[in-house]
Amino acid sequence: MTESAKRSIRAGLRWTSLRLRLVVVFALVALTAAVSASGIAYWLNREAVLTRTQDTALDDFRRQMQDTAAALPVRPTKDDLQRAAAQMAAGGPGYSVLLEDERERGKPIVGYSDLDTFTRADVPDSLQQQVARKQPLTSNNEHEYHLFWQRTSIAGTPYLVAGTRIIGGGPAGYMLKSLDQERQDLNSLAWSLGIATTLALIGSALLAQAAATTVLRPVQRLGDAARKLGEGKLDTRLTVSGTDELADLSRTFNRTASSLEKKVADMSAREESSRRFVADMSHELRTPLTAITAVAEVLEDEADSLDPMIAPAVHLVVSETRRLNDLVENLMEVTRFDAGTARLVLDDVDVADQVTACIDARAWLDAVDLDAERGMMVRLDPRRLDVILANLIGNALKHGGSPVGVRVRTEGEELVIEVRDHGPGIPEEVLPHVFDRFYKASASRPRSEGSGLGLSIAMENAHIHGGDITAANSPDGGAVFVLRLPRGASEPTEDGADGGSGRDDDSEDGGAS
Repeated sequence: MTESAKRSIRAGLRWTSLRLRLVVVFALVALTAAVSASGIAYWLNREAVLTRTQDTALDDFRRQMQDTAAALPVRPTKDDLQRAAAQMAAGGPGYSVLLEDERERGKPIVGYSDLDTFTRADVPDSLQQQVARKQPLTSNNEHEYHLFWQRTSIAGTPYLVAGTRIIGGGPAGYMLKSLDQERQDLNSLAWSLGIATTLALIGSALLAQAAATTVLRPVQRLGDAARKLGEGKLDTRLTVSGTDELADLSRTFNRTASSLEKKVADMSAREESSRRFVADMSHELRTPLTAITAVAEVLEDEADSLDPMIAPAVHLVVSETRRLNDLVENLMEVTRFDAGTARLVLDDVDVADQVTACIDARAWLDAVDLDAERGMMVRLDPRRLDVILANLIGNALKHGGSPVGVRVRTEGEELVIEVRDHGPGIPEEVLPHVFDRFYKASASRPRSEGSGLGLSIAMENAHIHGGDITAANSPDGGAVFVLRLPRGASEPTEDGADGGSGRDDDSEDGGAS
């Protein structure tokens, strides 16, 4: 399975994925519509079925009461009621009948069509009371007695119970109609509607999946293309088909990618031209600078024998020549970092000996308090470590004064070298910029003795080792620079072009504290 396919599956399974949300929304809409439609259909069919069955039974019962029960004698016997009830039940649409009259006041007689299925105990008391109550005659009510009905449940089976009384004197009649068949028909309808709802839900999910695939496939391709573009593959383009909004988006992406590729190419060309110019300029300056430096050194040796009016100018020329020489060397080193040609030449070194050698070579022994345990072996580039230490310690001496504390220790798999001074510290607004190239802490001092590149070069040398340098202010006063390098760097490589030249040990300028 390709990585793109795996990514698509993972994206589809995420709860926050657009595909899943589309499927869920489609499913919810379909479920709501199906449940609503099924519920309305079930309710309408239920009312229609029950009303039809109920009206048919009630109309037939009313007719039977008028034709059969009303024809009974004024004082019917129990047998008369029994025969009439059986006759009414036989002629009706499947209901049982109960007829009730009084032989004498307080002595009721009852006739049943089927004593096993329908007795007086099955008639609700509220229905008996309604049937027995004589209604007052009004302009809107012409009859003393009416037909009343009620739906009830007996032993879990639904029934329709109805009752009325013969007007003008006669027995009261009750009928019991089972609604079990209607219930079964409605249950079958409910199952059918449930199955239809489930099928609609499944269909909506499949439809949503198809729609999501149609919509999201171009979006996924656009996301993959944007990811490749972010990874630096500026020649990434999308295949455009169609005229919809997604096609317009793909065309816009292609135009944007083309414009970005052109601008990046132009910027890279200008940057390469600038780097080449700086490198060429620095290289071309080295030859005349070498001659000027030699002349300056001769003049410096003869300064004591020169006219007192000329000696200060000679000293100025010598110092500025050295500063220019340092600047050229630093520019060449920066150019190597920018061009990616700087390489490590690794060796196993004793860090304490290396730091001591750096301090001794610059005659800083009296100005530096070193706290380093000998025998601490670390694999690194000695020359680049010397450059880092020279810049950090030199910067501390210049801006913080002596003594400068240098502490060497290890923390896990890291070498930690801390350089602390006792100066005024670094202003808070300057701290984020101390490693910037040519940054000056004070705008009133745009020109200083250093090149303004020392701390930047130190940071680049730390990065090429896989380490870092941080700058902060100590609570006790003064600035603290902390160098962190991995104790085991990667395998050494041959030094690149111009990689071993330069006088980094003299580039001890940079930030100001």
